[in-house]
Amino acid sequence: MKTKCLLFFLLIVTTSFVHAQDVEKKITEMGLQLPAVSKPIANYVKAVRVGNLVFLSGHGPNVFGKVGKDLSIQQGYDAAKETGLSLLASLKAEIGDLNKVKRVVKVLGMVNCTETFTEQPKVINGFSDLMVGVFGDKGRHARSAVGMYALPNNFAVEIEMIVEVEN
Repeated sequence: MKTKCLLFFLLIVTTSFVHAQDVEKKITEMGLQLPAVSKPIANYVKAVRVGNLVFLSGHGPNVFGKVGKDLSIQQGYDAAKETGLSLLASLKAEIGDLNKVKRVVKVLGMVNCTETFTEQPKVINGFSDLMVGVFGDKGRHARSAVGMYALPNNFAVEIEMIVEVEN
């Protein structure tokens, strides 16, 4: 009986460990790649760690224009997904290993859009779907998706996030 319990325990621990250690492999399997981390263009940093929380500055994609005028919802969705990869790259630079992520906690997604566009959540779903695809339930987060009349550099979206990490 003790041997069966020990084997069951080892199976659970091993399965959990293997699953938890595959974040970057998962990104690759999804056909995606983390971009190089760019340097801030002003007097700020990409990430600040306070205890077990990492606050990531707003990031934008290499997609420009207003959703609802220059870009479709799908193009905005793809821009939000691209922005998510950029945020993950900055997070990795800050913590060294994406497997340390315990939870994506809070996200603010800003969409550069026309004043009559009201589908901001559909655009920011590109980011949210990526986080859940990469982290599973740990990628589910509280979120705001709002419209902006203008964003820096005419980015299609700008997203910031707060992540809980292991010690």
